[in-house]
Amino acid sequence: MEKLIIGRVDKIDFPKLNLYNIDAKIDTGAYTSAIHCSEIIVEGKKLKCTFYSKGHPNFSGKQVVFDCFSKTDVKSSNGYKENRFKIKSEVVFFNKTYKINLTLSTRDDMKFPVLIGRQFLSKKFLVDVNLHHVSFNKKQAI
Repeated sequence: MEKLIIGRVDKIDFPKLNLYNIDAKIDTGAYTSAIHCSEIIVEGKKLKCTFYSKGHPNFSGKQVVFDCFSKTDVKSSNGYKENRFKIKSEVVFFNKTYKINLTLSTRDDMKFPVLIGRQFLSKKFLVDVNLHHVSFNKKQAI
């Protein structure tokens, strides 16, 4: 499979999460991908997540319920280890839907509510740090 060239930032869609045109940082320094989640509640065997952020208007505040989830340790760039919930979802790049694992994190104070890490990028994309919104611009052209 030929790898697509992607820029350092883009706007992407998460149709199963009802999130569209979400700002994402393509982060080759991160192994896992992460998404901002403002509220996480575990009820029985269900994980209830609210995707809301006043700084990111496309995060609508709708709650999404997951039957399948896990926990994983994530080490941040400053060396701090955090145990986070991990979900499986779908993401759209270049009008194509891909499966993605996302850890849930509070990213309200961050510029980008989503980080796309190496685990997802591997074997699919090459990153050109001089480019931005490559996938989004292709979507707009259609």
